[in-house]
Amino acid sequence: MNKIPFGLFLVPLVFFGPIARAAEPQPGYEVSEENSRSVFTTNVYVAGSGGYHTYRIPSLVAAANGDVLAFAEGRKRGTGDSGDIDLLLRRSTDQGRTWQPTQTVWDDGSHTCGNPCPVLDRDTGTLWLLMTWNRGDDTEPQIIAQQSKDTRRVFITSSADGGLSWARPREITRDVKQTNWTWYATGPGAGIQVERGPHKGRLLIPCDHIEAGTRAYYSHVIFSDDHGSSWKLGGASPQPQVNECEIVELLDNKLLLNMRNYNPARRARQQALSIDGGLTWIRQRQVPELVEPICQASIRRFSWPDNIRQSVLLFSNPASTRRERLTVRASFDEGETWPVSRLLDPRPSAYSCLAKLAGDSMAVLYEAGGKSPYEALVFTRFRLPWLMEGRPE
Repeated sequence: MNKIPFGLFLVPLVFFGPIARAAEPQPGYEVSEENSRSVFTTNVYVAGSGGYHTYRIPSLVAAANGDVLAFAEGRKRGTGDSGDIDLLLRRSTDQGRTWQPTQTVWDDGSHTCGNPCPVLDRDTGTLWLLMTWNRGDDTEPQIIAQQSKDTRRVFITSSADGGLSWARPREITRDVKQTNWTWYATGPGAGIQVERGPHKGRLLIPCDHIEAGTRAYYSHVIFSDDHGSSWKLGGASPQPQVNECEIVELLDNKLLLNMRNYNPARRARQQALSIDGGLTWIRQRQVPELVEPICQASIRRFSWPDNIRQSVLLFSNPASTRRERLTVRASFDEGETWPVSRLLDPRPSAYSCLAKLAGDSMAVLYEAGGKSPYEALVFTRFRLPWLMEGRPE
């Protein structure tokens, strides 16, 4: 299981640090005047630019110094999930208004490097980035059927300088993947660090896997209690037919796992709770309000309740039975209900990733386009008053 993937360490080390490229034109979809009740929007990655056919799998995180980091898969030959895929990064030092040239975090030749899922350790300032690898000539169906040349592997890298440079990727497959699992994905999206309670400081990464034989889809988490030095398997969803997921911390030392739903009879997200820091998950249920077209989504905490603020969770996904209409929703009761929603982009859209930025701004990086949701990765920054002007459900 821990054999080094073919060619992984044959590429020059420079691939794991910053690589300067010519700045690429990034036309905005729409730019509104920036105030508390408007949004700022621009394209970060555009299909066909920079030597890549397609950019997919958005992941957004704020570094310790406030810089905004936008990760993506750069797909060389087409829109598909297999083949020559590199893991890329662009940085903004001004809250998303402008973006620096593309940086290559991981390029292993013709193989597939992807599924970025970062998390910031607020105690150390270190950024951890979980990723997956497979041979470029192995497809997902072949891996699931155990007919591939290799398998899906899990890697980690880290940055101590806010993402300017990255450590050589290190394989952790044996620590976080069971031997009877075939397909495996980290994220996509971002992880969290627990802020309160007995598990304060724990780093949590949402993942999913498929069991061999049954081919059942499950969501699960992995975690670190030593600031990223080692990683362990946490709990999995009690029931199958779920996979890509994200985690949010709730009140009373609980966690919520929000999951992509594969039950064709009910096009809505599923969620489960944990009362032990993600070691086990209970009360899995569907959430009818969160309609979805079988797609990835994102969930984040905007604020904790105190003397000034209420508890606010935010959620983004294409709120349709098709991949379209990227929508942001708000919950004020720890994810039990989602009474406020606002349409962010009416066009075809798919994956998204929310992030809390400096100054009480929120941002989302998402896939969208005029005819296809895979024409660009779009960045939008907004404030809560804009969202609260959305329609009550």
